[in-house]
Amino acid sequence: MKWRAIWKHNPYPVAEGGKINMNIDKKQSLISNHWKLILGYGFLMLAGTFILFFISTCAWIGFSVKEKCLTAQEQYGGGCTTALMEYLQDETGHSLKERNQAVWALGQLGNRDALPILKKYYTGQECQHDKFLCQYELAKAIKLIESGFNTTAWMWRKNCG
Repeated sequence: MKWRAIWKHNPYPVAEGGKINMNIDKKQSLISNHWKLILGYGFLMLAGTFILFFISTCAWIGFSVKEKCLTAQEQYGGGCTTALMEYLQDETGHSLKERNQAVWALGQLGNRDALPILKKYYTGQECQHDKFLCQYELAKAIKLIESGFNTTAWMWRKNCG
């Protein structure tokens, strides 16, 4: 069966005999609803995946910070921030890589007590990872502490601080 519109601006299809066929509108509506459903479920799946990824990342960061804290507390005692600051300042007892991890953990904790020590090591020069602490990591830690904003810390900071 061939379809034609009476006028170009008329959205309703008309059969050869001149009768309006509403079945086509229903089919188009069903197809439109079908795509809305597919897009809706796709969005929900994408949002769910993002939320799962975000929570997993928060948990991973929290476990890593806690691990660094426990390592530092075993050697130096005291609270997490204090132990990590001692760990960072022990230039002969730990490699640069280990001390850079302490810098990262201090930044994640966001305790302002660590600022003077982090600023002591921050020169603003280019990184020389074989000789000095990572300047990029120090800058990130300082910025995290000074801004007080860390999107992932709400999930784990109470257990590590």
